[in-house]
Amino acid sequence: MSRITKMVRYAGLTALAALVAVGCGGAGGLGGGGGSIGEDFDLSEAEFTVGSKEFTEQEILGQIALQALETAGATVNDQIGLAGTEAVRTALESEDIDLYWEYVGTGWINHLGESGEIDGEDDFQTVAERDLEENDIRWLGPASFNNGYGIATNQDAAEELGIEQLSQMGEVLDEHGDEMSIFVGAEFATRDDGLPGVQEAYGWEFPDGSIERVQDSLAYEQTSNEGYNFGSVFETDGRIQNLDLVLLEDDENFFPSYAGAVTMREETYEEYPELEELFEPIYEELDTETMQELNARRDVDEEFPEDIAQDWLQENGYIG
Repeated sequence: MSRITKMVRYAGLTALAALVAVGCGGAGGLGGGGGSIGEDFDLSEAEFTVGSKEFTEQEILGQIALQALETAGATVNDQIGLAGTEAVRTALESEDIDLYWEYVGTGWINHLGESGEIDGEDDFQTVAERDLEENDIRWLGPASFNNGYGIATNQDAAEELGIEQLSQMGEVLDEHGDEMSIFVGAEFATRDDGLPGVQEAYGWEFPDGSIERVQDSLAYEQTSNEGYNFGSVFETDGRIQNLDLVLLEDDENFFPSYAGAVTMREETYEEYPELEELFEPIYEELDTETMQELNARRDVDEEFPEDIAQDWLQENGYIG
């Protein structure tokens, strides 16, 4: 689909959404007013710079935030697609950007310098309180999706081996270990919250000869191939659905939470506390399955992040 065709298509979607809003009295669920973001919030005097990291999900989330703020009337500058975690966090702290989506586990490990399990009963609250106290960074959320590590297999292997949970892996390895392969990204192969940690936590271990280190993006395709193949994945990756992979349940809750949340400097929150209410319904709708679908539209269907975000916001009544 050409860029011009996309523009025509989405202009039509915008017009259709406006007609639906007139006919139905507006979409529900925002700010108690039952209308779109533009009807419930007025940020016409505000200016924000929205950032993100450079991978698919971050670019889509960045566009969702940017377009939501624009719909509320704000002037928004686009810094979506910065180099990585360190770059975007530095940009936030140095006031080059005003907000971006971050992950709870990244906050714990990268920004608070911790390792291992997150202390406390509520991972998000623990990280949010610490980051606010130590760094004056406010976390809003969290969203309902979790972009944490996981281990997946293909449908045939799951059915033949009868495996649904990671706690079953030990028995499966005892019976079929010499026939099994696990494809892991470079970081997952060595991180405490990756393969070494999950093997120790569950008490089973893949034979050295069965562990194949590959690029993260290749692990999905290799896992989907015929045979007793397993692979490291990110739970919200669209290729899980597209390749019909089975995500094994982390029934011992080993992997830390990587729920997403909008982060900003405390001074920004104090000036615009209504941002919390603006983003709240978006958090509720963005669950793991939804993020898989949105990510697949980028990675599989090759749609533009700004179009994916606009389409989703319109379908849910957040913009009209």
